[in-house]
Formats: sequence, structure tokens, C-alpha cells
Amino acid sequence: MSLPPEKASELKQIIHNHLIKMNIHGKIRDVLAETVREDLDPGRSSLSEEDILRALQRRGIVDDVMKDLHFSKEVPDTELGLQNIPKPATHFIDTDPTKLKKTNVDPARRYLYLQVLGGKAFLEHLQEPEPLPGQVCSTFTLYLHFRNQRFRSKPVPCACEPDLQEGFLLEIHREGLGDGSKMADATTMLSICDPVHLVLIKRDTSSETTLVSSYFLDWRTVLSSPSGKTSIAVELHGVGSECKVAAGVLNMSLELYPPPSEILSPDIITTQRSLERQKTAEKERLFLVYAKQWWREFLEIRQENQSKLVKIFAQDENGVNRPVCSYVRVLRAGRLLESPRQAARFVSLLGLEKAPVVGGGGGGKQEQWCSLLAFLCRNKGDCEDHATLLCSLLLGFGLDAYVCVGTKPKGLAHTWVMTRGTDSTITFWESLTAHRYLHQAVDPDAPPLAPQPRPSYPYRTVGCVFNHKAFLANCQPSDAVELCAFDFHNQSQWKVMSEEAVGSVCSPGSTTSLPPLPPLCGPSLEPSAASNQLELEMRYLVVEHRKDLGLATVWDDHLSYVLSSALAAYELERCTGTSCGNEEFQDAVRRAVPDGHTFKGFPIHFLHRNARRAFATCLRSPFCDEIVCCRGDRVRLAVRVRVFAYPESACAVWVMFACKYRSVL
Repeated sequence: MSLPPEKASELKQIIHNHLIKMNIHGKIRDVLAETVREDLDPGRSSLSEEDILRALQRRGIVDDVMKDLHFSKEVPDTELGLQNIPKPATHFIDTDPTKLKKTNVDPARRYLYLQVLGGKAFLEHLQEPEPLPGQVCSTFTLYLHFRNQRFRSKPVPCACEPDLQEGFLLEIHREGLGDGSKMADATTMLSICDPVHLVLIKRDTSSETTLVSSYFLDWRTVLSSPSGKTSIAVELHGVGSECKVAAGVLNMSLELYPPPSEILSPDIITTQRSLERQKTAEKERLFLVYAKQWWREFLEIRQENQSKLVKIFAQDENGVNRPVCSYVRVLRAGRLLESPRQAARFVSLLGLEKAPVVGGGGGGKQEQWCSLLAFLCRNKGDCEDHATLLCSLLLGFGLDAYVCVGTKPKGLAHTWVMTRGTDSTITFWESLTAHRYLHQAVDPDAPPLAPQPRPSYPYRTVGCVFNHKAFLANCQPSDAVELCAFDFHNQSQWKVMSEEAVGSVCSPGSTTSLPPLPPLCGPSLEPSAASNQLELEMRYLVVEHRKDLGLATVWDDHLSYVLSSALAAYELERCTGTSCGNEEFQDAVRRAVPDGHTFKGFPIHFLHRNARRAFATCLRSPFCDEIVCCRGDRVRLAVRVRVFAYPESACAVWVMFACKYRSVL
């Protein structure tokens, strides 16, 4: 029997790992020492290979190896009788969480097996009762990111000792040119300073998410373990104003597969960490010295600069002060997003939530810019999180994008995104709504009767702009957006921070304190199934509501189907800014509504899939209430739901209620 080269190498690796697991080298050494003592004749100076093999066979070592070495055979699906199993219908999804997926493990690569063995001391949930079977309760979900790999655990009920039992296989690969297929040795792994980023999210019974903790785990302690395996207890801390308060403890085990042949001493690992911290601290110190000097120079330019909103540093969820430029990176979405406008639509679908303030005193909001992984896992954040994500995506699409820091009317602090075209066109992007505005500066020196452009954007002042490479402060006489010129090469209008200084602490890999950039994950729901489920729930709620009013409900399925084209056109308009398909929809409605009948329709948009919340919101509108509670002759009702799936569990939900009835005078 001949094997292809890759199978042969895989077989060798399996046998090699099995021998290491049996400690075969130690057994051979013991047998060799015993044989030398007992069997070696005084006249012979060495043992032959046959002598050693005979000794191993005599002591049963060879039999033990062959007895424990098993090879599994993959059985085709047809042999298991699976060929006749029908495929599921398009509106059902297999949601069995216990089904295990096979993972292709490359025997030529190194892996870190991170196992979560449960939690304890989550004291906030000390009084939480044990959930009954089938009862809806709050849950914990753990998210991981390591070197471009993302994972999440199954949700478990919130408790003082949550039953988080999960294993994650993380690949440790080299980054050098041509080294991607080589196995990382102990020295290479020691130089990999990328942490495992852990984010713990709580989801309550109404599907609202809360960021519980964000933790960066240095996994390299396992390199000093003789067996390539170690157990640790990770103390998680809260976020924002509670970043110094313990949130709970996760018990974990770390295991390298295959175990490294070289074991590093703990002193070497401690020294490496210390050197990395010193290098990072020195870079941050030098940048701080430079930033202070740059700020003094900026204040000396003109008196008005003291009141401008110029933000060089911002606190993340762990209370760490970081340069704002480090929150922006070039982010490419692969095939998940097709255009800059679709990227803006995706960002606008992530919820808006300001960081909570304990006590709420002072009237101001809590300052908290989130790392990208924490923002994506929570699926909501403040305007700064939206703006930095949108800027990162626009940079990935090749645009010259910047985050603007300024104010809206009434002096409210706000951030948005700006792009500069090659023809010097300035476009503002509102990350919370995906709206785009063209900026045309007002000429303050123009004659009083000269026509001036009227700004359509909701921004009043701009203090500074930044991206991953540049930081610029507005030093023009006025920081009013309508009067600003965005010629960044004009040093009398914008004070530029040194690109080299910004890059020393903000470029990827410049410091070990920078959170690694996670990739975007694809949609987690199947749009057709989600649309059908939500539509069925909406129909049930309408029937029950009308029953309470003493009204019967008759559905018009054809009219419901006709509404689909309108919902698709609404979403397309939100993505592209252009409207299309309205003529076909109007024509179809005219054909579906007989002469002498009246048609009424009410579309509405949501960012969630909670039917009861959505229906309650709809009934607050007098137009929708008039349709749902319609009375008359030959009343026919229709409802259509369309769920549009986007990356990171984001979704746009469109619901349209309609009715037709015969007009009676």
C-alpha cells in the first residue's frame, strides 16, 4: 500500500505524538540501562540494534505501543445510511448546539488548546435562582480572539458559578515570509506577544447585551510547563467605572499540541515579558512628552484654541488611556461588505448606547471608547465606537477617511467621519444613520448679498480630525464647521502631529499594549427563516389584538407577498441612497386592490427581532393603529417582514402592515 506524501507525514506525526505521550524515550532509557547491567558480556563494548529490540520485546514495550496505537477510519455518509435523509426545508435551521464539528488539524502546525473549566465568584449573581428547565433567563457568552481567529462559547445561565465549559483550538502560526507552514518552536512562540482577548457578554431576557469584562490573557506561561499543559485562574474585572472591581473568576487550562520538545524556564518568560513592557512604556513615555510639547505649541497659536475640542487620548473599557489614533485601523471586510455605503449601513445597524454612569451625578456622560472586539460582541456602543469602526472600514475600501471630533447643536460632543476626494471634495458620513453630507465652506469675506451654501449636516464645530496615521488640530480662527477649510497641507489652518510619533505607538505591532485587530464575522442568522418566524409572530399578535377589540381577522396572502418589493426597495435605498422599484410596487398594489376599495400601508424599521417590542412600538403610531384596528366592509389585512442579515449579528428588520377595505359612504 502506497500513501501520498502528505498522508505519510501525517501518519508519522501521529505515531511520534503517541510515542511522546507514552514516554517511550524514558522507557527505552530504563531498558537500555538494565540491559547494559545484566546482559552485556565483559568482552563486548557495545550493544547492537537487535539486542535492544529483543530487550524491548522481552519486556513488552513493543506490544504496549502497538496495543494503544489506534487509527480511525472515516466512514462515508452513504455507508451510514444518510443518503436518503431529506434536506431540511429552507425555513428551518438546525439549532442543535450539542452537535460537534470535525476540525482539520494540521500535524505540521502548533496549536494552543484553551479550555474553560467553569466560573466562580460572580457575586453580582449570588442571589440569582436556579433556572427551571425551559425557562428564559439571562445568559453569559464568552468570546475569544487570537491572531485573526474568533470563537464564542455556548450561552449559559448567569449564576454565581456559571457552568462555562468550553474548549477552543487556537492555531499558533509563524508570520515570516514562507514560514507559515512551519511548526512554531518554543523560541518562536516566546516572541509571539499577541494575547488571547476574552470578552464576556451578558444577555438578558429581552435580548439586551451588557459588556461584563474584557481581558487580555498572556498564554505563554504554558511554555514553561514540562508536560506542555498548565491550569490557571483568570480574575476578570468590570468595565468603565468598575474597571478596578473584580467581576468573577474563570478556571482555565492551556495545552500545547503537539507538546514542544524544548521547555523554557519561567525566568526566561518573565524576562521576555519585562522587556516587552519596558519597550512599550518607553515608547508611550516619549509620545506623551512629544504630545505635551505639541499641545503647548497649539495653545500658543491663538487664544481661541483653548476652547476647541481637541482629544489626543481616550479611555478604553478597561480604563486604559490610549491615543485616539490607536482606535482606528485599516479594516478589510473581505466578501462580507461590498461597498463603502454598505459598510456605513452596517455600522448604523449597531445599536447606540452611552456608557452607564453609576449615580448619574454631574449630568455628563461616562467617557468610554471600546476596543473593536468588545464593541462587535456587544453589538452596540457610543458614537465614538461607531465612528472609529466606520473610518476603519472606509480606509479598508481605499478612501482617505478621518474621524472628526466636534459638537452638534446645543454644544453636545459628537464624533463622525469625513472623507476627502482626490478633487478636494469633502464628504461627511454620520456613522449612526449612514447619512452622507457634502461640505461646502461658507466664505465669511463674501458680500452680504452673495449667495452662500446652506449646510445640511447637523454638525456645529470641529476641533480635531484623526485616523490611524495622522492627527490634526483645527487652528483656524473659528471652529464652526460651515466656515472650516479642510486643506490639511495648510499649516496655518491645521496643526499636524508628527506621523512618525503617531506611528511609534499606534501602528500595528508597535507596542504590546495595543489590542489586536479582529476580523469581521459573517451573518449568524438565516434571513428567510428569521423573516418567516417574525412574520408568524406578528400575525399572531395582530389577531390577538383585534380579538380583544371584538374584530375578526382575515389575511390576504397575495397582498402580503406584494409588500415584499417595497421592503426590498427601502433597504436598497438605505444602502445606496437611490430609490428604485417604486413604480412596480404601485402597479402591483393597484392590481391587488379592487375598484371601490381603499388601500393603506405602514412601513417601519427596527434593529432587533423581538416581535412584542416591535408590535408595541408600531401601535404607538396612529397610522399603524388605524390599519391594525381597521373596521369596515370586506376588510383584508396583510403584513410582511423582511430581515436583512449583515456581519456580526447585525440585522435590518423591515415590517409593513397594510389593509384594504371597501369604502362605504
